[in-house]
Amino acid sequence: MTSGAEASREGWSRRRFIGALGGAAAVVAVPAPASAPADPASAPPTGSATAPTPGAHRTGEADGPHPLYLGTYTSVDGGGKGIGLATYDASTGRITGAGTITGVADPSFLALHPDGRTLYAVDEQTAGAVTAVRLADRTVLGARSTGGAGPCHLSVHPGGRWLLSANYTSGSVAVHPIDSSGALGARTALATHSTPRPGPGQDGPHAHQFVTSPDGGHVLAVDLGTDTVYSYRLDTTKGTLTEVSQAHTRAGAGPRSLTFHPGGRYAYLANEVDDTVAVCAYDAATGALSIGAPQPSGSTGGTTNYPAQILVTPNGAYAYLANRGDNTLARYAVEADGARLRLLDTVPVSGDFPRQIAFSPDGTLLFTANQRSSTVSVFHVDAASGELRLAGTPFASPVAVCTLPL
Repeated sequence: MTSGAEASREGWSRRRFIGALGGAAAVVAVPAPASAPADPASAPPTGSATAPTPGAHRTGEADGPHPLYLGTYTSVDGGGKGIGLATYDASTGRITGAGTITGVADPSFLALHPDGRTLYAVDEQTAGAVTAVRLADRTVLGARSTGGAGPCHLSVHPGGRWLLSANYTSGSVAVHPIDSSGALGARTALATHSTPRPGPGQDGPHAHQFVTSPDGGHVLAVDLGTDTVYSYRLDTTKGTLTEVSQAHTRAGAGPRSLTFHPGGRYAYLANEVDDTVAVCAYDAATGALSIGAPQPSGSTGGTTNYPAQILVTPNGAYAYLANRGDNTLARYAVEADGARLRLLDTVPVSGDFPRQIAFSPDGTLLFTANQRSSTVSVFHVDAASGELRLAGTPFASPVAVCTLPL
């Protein structure tokens, strides 16, 4: 097994190394989906005879296959060859493999343009980059440097003109313009988190997420290394960033993932290092976030647990937290118009190390990317109770670290 020091010398980020611990044997044994042709532009336009139009939103439709894109690491043993292609049945949750988009290195996180035509992926490497892929013919439109190392998250600003990305290893966030074709232009902003000082046990800032507030007025960066959520104002004409606020967790919390309640006044923060979640109040006028007291993740304490991602149902009634180590999904009731979380229960993910979770567009299915078991689990979501029910046998996907169901 690679030691932490050796992993650092090899250019691995802490986040990738944690996921690899104990997982080497599991990932080698899982077959990868069939690869697409080496030239992404030459890939068949559908990937399989029954695949729907790539990138098409099919919210509310129960018939026919829906597109599913899968993120992985290409530079680890047992990893994938690029962005995985699959489809899923909205009624049963069954996933069917449909090939691979090659030519993208370490696409560990994926995001879709609001118009549904272009897919974006991080290239989580020492020389970090972000890549655009046109979904109509799966042509890679090119990559742009993020100005940092180990980009681990990206999102598209709601206006569709700017791509936001977070460099984990460098502790910085970047902005790139998006042109009318979906391709990326040269970086317009790079902000490094130089203050406050890193938290206990951290060697520097580690930006883990970069998202837009529901009102669209501010963009927020979650930094695990400095125990801080930074609020910026994005100039939507120039693509520049102005810091307006900082919100600090307790020392050593290691915040990782932030998600907003649909009402826009509250958000929920998953803290990776101290194994907690917190309710946050958000002021749309100033962009300021106020972080509440830490709450339990639902982990049993029998093993070290790293909360990964927290999501809220489209109706704002329930929240789910992916617990890596405990290998469960915690279910919370959302109360007081979003101001409170109440832990209800946990369910096993039927996999190992759930790195990322995602809803289907209509919110009836929940997907978990299980990194160490190289699988994707699918759950039916009960609209009334929020209860989760496993939808059959998990799908084999090499070093699964991200799912993007459309």
